[in-house]
Amino acid sequence: MSGSDAPDPSTVTLTLADDLHLFLPPRLRAGRVTAAIADESTLGHLVESAGVPLPEVGRLVVDGAETPASYRPVGGEAVEVYAVHRPQPVPGGAEPAFLLDVHLGTLARRMRLLGLDTAYHNDCDDPVLVEQANAEHRVLLTQDRGLLRRRNLWFGAYVRGVRPDAQLDDLLRRFAPRLRPWTRCTSCNGHLTAATKDSVAADVEPGTLAAFENFARCDECARVYWHGSHGGRLDEIVDTALRTVAQV
Repeated sequence: MSGSDAPDPSTVTLTLADDLHLFLPPRLRAGRVTAAIADESTLGHLVESAGVPLPEVGRLVVDGAETPASYRPVGGEAVEVYAVHRPQPVPGGAEPAFLLDVHLGTLARRMRLLGLDTAYHNDCDDPVLVEQANAEHRVLLTQDRGLLRRRNLWFGAYVRGVRPDAQLDDLLRRFAPRLRPWTRCTSCNGHLTAATKDSVAADVEPGTLAAFENFARCDECARVYWHGSHGGRLDEIVDTALRTVAQV
């Protein structure tokens, strides 16, 4: 790989959309890459060799014609590489369910707060994550480009942002999912069901029972929820998320 613009019949020139520049090494952040063609090279291979995972790529246009990633370049071509269109539908048109890798635990809790079906484990290695994503048709969210390059992964996406607020904003703008706040357990992803005060009396402190009227219990882990002292911050997260999705 080099940043040279000189035409060469053994190379193709990739011009990457601005939203894909973060995947390039600093010396190539202008978004123009010269890729050498090797035997059996496909256009998809060349794009990934530049550092861009294919799940982040939308259209590929070779000398003005839209072309699949399986195309085998002949050399001397100019390729425009576009980012995925936002909002992005999930294959099959289903409402998306998600699986997050071990580094995105805070994002997982916020997604569950919004009612998104979000699986998360803090002890799974890459092959196990891919297996679960495929078996349950979950969108695998990660910041590991190598994980997105696994050929047997049915569908995945790179999460942009360092802080959870930015990561959640990126996720919402990419998929514009339907939100159902306060309906899932932030601990285990189970569904929440309204519970009477009598039914939760043994599981909460007497002061909490006296101070609040509305409770819910997780159908899976039996954890009890109420709108407590952290409600203001959680309300802010929910309100911001609802506004974001409404604007997408």
